[in-house]
Amino acid sequence: MSEHNHVVSKDGDVSINRVGDALERIDPAQREQILDDFGNFQHYLSKRIQLAQKIGLGEEQLAVAAEKVADYLADHEEPRNSEEKLLQELWKVGNKEERHRLAHMLVKLARR
Repeated sequence: MSEHNHVVSKDGDVSINRVGDALERIDPAQREQILDDFGNFQHYLSKRIQLAQKIGLGEEQLAVAAEKVADYLADHEEPRNSEEKLLQELWKVGNKEERHRLAHMLVKLARR
């Protein structure tokens, strides 16, 4: 797969607008496994956050990426468990500022 398909390039540049495309490329069976259990979802996010930190993404960049992921999930995926349902409802009722704060909190949660 060529570099232009990735969210993060080899030199560390981040293209947040490619998050949706990257999520759609995840194999449907793997996506189901990740989203089926909230613990799996947290673990998956944790691994991705660790990788992003290793290439130099800061807290704000992580939160912006988390917002894009949450937007995608809210628009394209049905919650598979009560935790995801709660997050989706909070996302839907929040304004832009509240969603951004929630994205920061999700990054913190995934780091635990």
